[in-house]
Amino acid sequence: MKIITNEIILESNGNCDIIDITDEAQSILNNSNLTEGTCCVFSIGSTASVTTIEYEPGLLKDIPKALEKLIPAFSKYHHNETWGDGNGHAHIRSALIGTSLSVPFKNGMLMLGTWQQIVLIDFDNRKRTRRVAIQLTGF
Repeated sequence: MKIITNEIILESNGNCDIIDITDEAQSILNNSNLTEGTCCVFSIGSTASVTTIEYEPGLLKDIPKALEKLIPAFSKYHHNETWGDGNGHAHIRSALIGTSLSVPFKNGMLMLGTWQQIVLIDFDNRKRTRRVAIQLTGF
């Protein structure tokens, strides 16, 4: 068994910016010479998440709209009172959706559905440079 760890750097606009990182993950896998195993994708930071969606214009609007209803950006959060940075909602959204994702791979290909892409969602209230760890474990 072999473990390979890489990191990608992304520029994000924050405010529920959704970035498709499927190609980056597959590219790292392609360069690894591994054929079967698991790809772990992990957002380094506590105000962004990693998940899968169908990366299409409708969902790029629907997801931020749904999250705003569930966890409004401008509600009162104790985090904001403590730190004064106004991003309490971003921490809660990230905690609920999660900061990591495991995707199996076989024959050197991520086992994703036809309409399933890996995305980073940045919930912070400002532009950010985001770090994402991609760790492959396999043969």
